[in-house]
Amino acid sequence: MGEEDEMTPRPSTSTSQSLMTPQNTCSNDYQQNPEFRVSHPPPPSNPDNFTQEFSPSTEFQENVGSTFSDAADEMLFDLDEDLEGNTVSPDGDARVEAPRSGMEFPSENELTAYYKQYAKQEGFGVRTQRTKKDDDGRPVYVTIGCARGGKYQPKNINPSKPRATTKTDCKAKVNATLNKNEKWVITTVEHVHNHITISPKKSRLLRSHKRLDEYSQRILDLNDRAGIRLNKNYFSLVVDAGGFENLDFQERDCRNFIDKARHLRLGKGGGDALYAYFQRMRMQNDGFVSAMDVDDDGRLRNVFWADARSRSAYEYFGDVVTFDTTYLTNRYGMPFAPFVGVNHHGQSILLGAGLLSSEDTHSFVWLFRTWLDCMNGRAPKAIITDQDRAMKNAIEIVFPGTRHRYCLWHIMRKLPEKLGSHSHFSTGLKTSIQAALYDSQTCSKFEKRWCHLLDMYDLRDNNWLKSLFEERTFWVPVYLKDVFWAGMSTTQRSESMNAFFDGYVHSGTTLKEFVDQFDNALRKKVELETTADFNSSNQTIPCVSPFNFEKQFQSLYTNAKFKEFQKELMGLMCCNCTLVCKQGCISTFDILDEISINDCNKIVHYTLYFNEKECELKCTCALFEMRGILCRHALKVFQLSRINVVPDRYVLDRWRKDEKRTYTLIKSSYDDLRSSGDARRYEMVVKRCMKLATEISRSDERVNAFLRVVDDFDSRCDDATVGSRSESTHVGSNVHADKGKKILSPHVVRGKGRPPSKRKVPAVEKVARKRKACRKILEDAMPLGDSPGPQQPPFDDGQGVGTQQSNVTQSMPPEISRGLKILVNCVFEYIFIN
Repeated sequence: MGEEDEMTPRPSTSTSQSLMTPQNTCSNDYQQNPEFRVSHPPPPSNPDNFTQEFSPSTEFQENVGSTFSDAADEMLFDLDEDLEGNTVSPDGDARVEAPRSGMEFPSENELTAYYKQYAKQEGFGVRTQRTKKDDDGRPVYVTIGCARGGKYQPKNINPSKPRATTKTDCKAKVNATLNKNEKWVITTVEHVHNHITISPKKSRLLRSHKRLDEYSQRILDLNDRAGIRLNKNYFSLVVDAGGFENLDFQERDCRNFIDKARHLRLGKGGGDALYAYFQRMRMQNDGFVSAMDVDDDGRLRNVFWADARSRSAYEYFGDVVTFDTTYLTNRYGMPFAPFVGVNHHGQSILLGAGLLSSEDTHSFVWLFRTWLDCMNGRAPKAIITDQDRAMKNAIEIVFPGTRHRYCLWHIMRKLPEKLGSHSHFSTGLKTSIQAALYDSQTCSKFEKRWCHLLDMYDLRDNNWLKSLFEERTFWVPVYLKDVFWAGMSTTQRSESMNAFFDGYVHSGTTLKEFVDQFDNALRKKVELETTADFNSSNQTIPCVSPFNFEKQFQSLYTNAKFKEFQKELMGLMCCNCTLVCKQGCISTFDILDEISINDCNKIVHYTLYFNEKECELKCTCALFEMRGILCRHALKVFQLSRINVVPDRYVLDRWRKDEKRTYTLIKSSYDDLRSSGDARRYEMVVKRCMKLATEISRSDERVNAFLRVVDDFDSRCDDATVGSRSESTHVGSNVHADKGKKILSPHVVRGKGRPPSKRKVPAVEKVARKRKACRKILEDAMPLGDSPGPQQPPFDDGQGVGTQQSNVTQSMPPEISRGLKILVNCVFEYIFIN
């Protein structure tokens, strides 16, 4: 019953006769008297009859130098392409007979399809104007008319800005009734329109003639899942069809379809959709765990989830974890809180994630305890976070035996904001702070340098520096040398994980959309790790020295970690090692290391203690203790001591490439909604047809034979698919929530001063932006499980792991492409119906 879109009335064009006269034959009475109507008869369907109406003289033909018949044919071509009101069908399309009283049709669908085809040929849209039903609810009378029928009813509140309308109260229509033989019979017909009809090539723009076929729907949905923008997604279909004119839909129709497909995949995106998603994932994967924290009113507060692969990987790489909440994510303002580790390639690995409605101690305690239960009660040995008081309190409560470290990068970035106004900030203060941090090899030296710079720059009363010094054991490197950090000193792992979401997650992202994007990040990380595993086993990095211990690490470590070892090995040339003293089996070495920083060289003094009996050493640089890679100073001592094989204690299993890790056998779980039967059958048909197209496209004979088979199959399956359409994005939920309970979407929360989509920025670097007003969130009231609160079991187990496949589109002749589309559509419809 809707209006035709993009059909703004336009002035009437002249008829074919007016082309032969210098002036318009219509009088001014037509323009002044709206009651005066001119009916435009359609031109003859036979072009020969058209040209014979205007037969010029022989002299005219000789003077022009060509026959008038050629000129008339050229004018006819222009009429077919450009003039409104033309009804000449394009070449290759059979004309449909005009409707007349007494015509019979087996079903209402066939009647509608016939009139639509006739309307498309004549250049107008159609709609069902009226339907009558009997006592059983069965249609017995129908009126199908021009889509421009009816009168315009203004709905705009502002009368000074009326909306465009297509309504002209057109009376063109057909009436049909159901007779005793169960046949639909046309009773009355009205052909005359009170508006100009459009050319056939523009009929595709009318709403009633638009159709997004199954093939295009599948391509759009697949590309949208891959993150391809809509304009490129649509243009790929344009190229595939050979031009815009060969498509029965426009970009706006594609946008509407994708919005609908996303809605079916994601639900409304609030607490109910997230709950249903977790239910599906638990049924697909017995190792998937999730928990949702709600308040007394049933409103969502906090969320946590982790898949089986992440849980298994934690057994190998759960010793050091970074946790960062400085990335604002979704429309509810809930900070994203990922638990991130580092694998044997030095890559970030996801170990679980959460969404928090409040960054207070209570929320962090809930999240940490839930994550700890998920990991079977095994707490990490070390954790890196930003400088947050609530987070620090929660770690002391939940992880009392875990070494806590502040992100050094966050602290150093605050220097311009906190001390930038100092007169000597750029002329010595900043350099003094950096020297105290990075050049102090003992705690006493750091404290001495710190006190010295406070006195030198008169900063004893600075509260920020006071608080930093009180918590120096949480962030100063010299106090953290005795703990293994796997090469991580900041929350950069979490930040690199957050960077994956840039461009995909914004302030309007729903909870379910965000979790889907998290799944994409998880799959991406798994693929990167798989590629790195393959390269480490299939490629060998050549040695750069004749030392045997380099060959030892070459055969044991992954390529990424072996490169780090080689970097230290190359640093041997910059080290000057001297034996200072020897007490029993303990030797003390002084090492002068020339280090280059920002094109400036400086000499740094280190001390190394070597136990010859136990073949054990300890360097004041503590590189091995913190990163798990032997430092150049230790390698220098091994070289002087003629030790060709490094003891096993200095070869960490964490970096080995020959270590068998069971988590790699677990497939990453994600929400694959293409697992329905019709989707699997569709993909099977597409793959078979693509393979067949590649084989036959080289021969015209084979192509023609293939198209004959396609046409024959299409005609045979028409009867089974008439009036039936399958929705390619129909999703049947695997879980039906219990009715009677509700879980509501979270309130929009206010973060701790962060902008909507970026981390905190110092005032001296960027002017603070006013935060946009929070969107008004409609409260979702969907039925859910019986216990939407703490009483609900946090972890349910299911079984099954989803997999993902991708389609590869190859270039092929248009005939093959057309045949494939026909075959795929009809086969899919036939399979779906039967």
